[in-house]
Amino acid sequence: MTLDELGKVASGTGLPVYASKQLADWLYKKRVTSINEMTNIAAAKRLALEKEFEVGAASPVESVKSEDGTTKYLYPVASGSFVETVYIPADDRATVCVSSQVGCKMSCIFCMTGKQGFTADLTANEMLNQIQSLPESASLTNIVFMGMGEPLDNTDELLKVLDILTSPYGYNWSPKRITVSTIGAKGLKRFLDESTCHLAVSLHSPYPAERLSIMPAEKAFPIHKTIAMVKEYDFSHQRRVSFEYIVFKGLNDTIRHAIDLADLLRGIPCRVNLIRYHTVPDIPLESADMKRMETFRDVLNTRGTVCTIRTSRGEDIFAACGMLSTKKDIFVH
Repeated sequence: MTLDELGKVASGTGLPVYASKQLADWLYKKRVTSINEMTNIAAAKRLALEKEFEVGAASPVESVKSEDGTTKYLYPVASGSFVETVYIPADDRATVCVSSQVGCKMSCIFCMTGKQGFTADLTANEMLNQIQSLPESASLTNIVFMGMGEPLDNTDELLKVLDILTSPYGYNWSPKRITVSTIGAKGLKRFLDESTCHLAVSLHSPYPAERLSIMPAEKAFPIHKTIAMVKEYDFSHQRRVSFEYIVFKGLNDTIRHAIDLADLLRGIPCRVNLIRYHTVPDIPLESADMKRMETFRDVLNTRGTVCTIRTSRGEDIFAACGMLSTKKDIFVH
């Protein structure tokens, strides 16, 4: 709950107005797991709160660790399903990759989550729980909403989470440490207007017809409209925008693709992240080899678009980009 919502809880329970800040302090600073731990609230009031509410903290039920140190966690959610969350440690940072939905409506053909369809939106609680109940939570330096689902297809709950994460009453994180990934969905304008967190756009082809062939959502959310909207906002200072580009062998990996991608993004201060395709069962796509990706990168850089090749993490435990799933019985050990 946001501070305003906690205020309504407080008044509805007969607590003073300032109790909303006490509740927020217990939840987001002290990180209690039960209402009974809120010891500066009268016992009778705690009992009244417990009749209607719960903290909602839930530890992961399973985990698996990669050879590269990445750890994937399985969290239960209210729909009776599960979601996967990935912890990615590095020399100078520790990142958690958060899921926003059980499954996904976008149906990208290269994504394991998309292949499984959509089950439910996650609540703000279920998204925050992936961060707060993460065993390595205290070491986190960055949060990315790049797990299962399309975050901006669940805009109301996502924006509530971002408010709690970045507000002084909540976790007080800098928006510069939080990135939201999207294909360019319906909630993009609200996100750009109501948050200052970083944006990552899943692009994967500069050509609408080709993008549509691998990303059916291109029909509803055309990449040219997304690019036009991004150009209306200032990404030249603290806020950053990046474009994610999975490089598929023989599909979107030519020099012409790189040239036209640079032209498409001209005028946007941004970075392009090239991503190796991680094989998904029953999908007849292959990743371009490293030499091809390096050539692609160099063309973009020489044409003024900053481009890097992202290091893959957690592929051996199906934790890399596009490999997260929804079902407990296919969790990889």
